[in-house]
Amino acid sequence: MRTRRALRSAAALGLPAMTATACSGEVSRLGMPEPISDQAERMLNLWQGSWIAAFAVGAVVWGLIIWAVLFHRKRSDDLPPQVRYNMPIEILYTAVPFVIIAVLFYFTARDENYVEKTTDNPAVTIDVTAFQWSWQFDYKEKAGGQEKTVASVVGQPVAPNASSGPKPVMTIPTGQTVRVRLHSNDVIHSFWVPALLYKKDVMPGYTNEFEFTAKKLGTYEGRCAELCGVDHSRMLFQLKVVTPEQYAKFIADSKAQAAGGAQ
Repeated sequence: MRTRRALRSAAALGLPAMTATACSGEVSRLGMPEPISDQAERMLNLWQGSWIAAFAVGAVVWGLIIWAVLFHRKRSDDLPPQVRYNMPIEILYTAVPFVIIAVLFYFTARDENYVEKTTDNPAVTIDVTAFQWSWQFDYKEKAGGQEKTVASVVGQPVAPNASSGPKPVMTIPTGQTVRVRLHSNDVIHSFWVPALLYKKDVMPGYTNEFEFTAKKLGTYEGRCAELCGVDHSRMLFQLKVVTPEQYAKFIADSKAQAAGGAQ
């Protein structure tokens, strides 16, 4: 009786605490940053769904353990009834894990295909070149069937806590499909913006690419996520999401600056 009362009291105290914390967006994301793109939202949903499945399985396992401890603990030296074979139970605990794995595999494959999908004509194409130890962003446009660079940003290594030395900025418009093509001329790097909930390796001799559609304005931190040498920690950049009008002005200003420098 005391044990049951203790369990009821713990449940009564735990429920308000869980309800209060569940209202927090940070808690509901289960450690993930706030997503800023459609693809990141999909990955967050997959992450949350996996945790729900894990909690459900854990609740069943913990419940069975507590049930066995409370109601089937040793009360005498008599040997309890022994059950050697129970075909329905054996089928159940063999089939259920396969069902869980199949469901998780389906949603993982579905979301992976969505995140890795590319389109024929993205609104913005940016060639990202990683080098020891910074980034170069080349904005591409098609003219006469050929691509040309209309704006370029070249960065320098930046100390993580330095007050000077601006990080290179990759500017993109909100609500438009952005294709990022990744190149490296030296060693393996990794392009990572935590707010995108995504990172992609940058490898010499191979072009990796991905697309995303940002939907939240702001400036977000990015970095290299692959140990690439002595100044790896200084290989930082920023992703700046602006309105389409601001992006068009950025490209127009870059074109005007390039034309002025060529004269």
